[in-house]
Amino acid sequence: MRNELTKKDIEKMQEEIEYRKLVVRKEALEAVKEARAHGDLSENFEYHAAKKDKNQNESRIRYLEKMIKTAVVVSEESAEDEVGLNNTVEVYFEEDDVTEKYKIVTTVRTDALNGLISTESPLGSALIHRKVGDRVEVKVNENISYFVVIKSIENTVDDGSDPIRRF
Repeated sequence: MRNELTKKDIEKMQEEIEYRKLVVRKEALEAVKEARAHGDLSENFEYHAAKKDKNQNESRIRYLEKMIKTAVVVSEESAEDEVGLNNTVEVYFEEDDVTEKYKIVTTVRTDALNGLISTESPLGSALIHRKVGDRVEVKVNENISYFVVIKSIENTVDDGSDPIRRF
């Protein structure tokens, strides 16, 4: 993963880090302290669950901090008539005779089930910088590919509402 992020992605990650450090960490430490007070730690399920939650929170903080530290900031700017980051694209799949809409996003916001595809996915990378009417070959691997036609491009502004994906 190349950690290509927009300024909005980084802001959203920093907000999550701050929330996790100030709110979740405090709650997790309190839960560990309370569970520890219940006695024998070797058979104390609440204690082990609380420790696990605390460790997962700390792991998520480290992950987000590393993502920000290694990020390459990419621009959301694109020409009015070409597919760019955070654009919604209507695509016609020739083989299936189906039209679908997708929003092109950074990898950390990918959610294919909800129509959010990454610029690093086969479809996303094939569509980026293309124009309405272009017939594009999407290469899944060396042996498999298919063709799509770009029907429309909606230039959308990233309002930050797309969630940062959890790994």
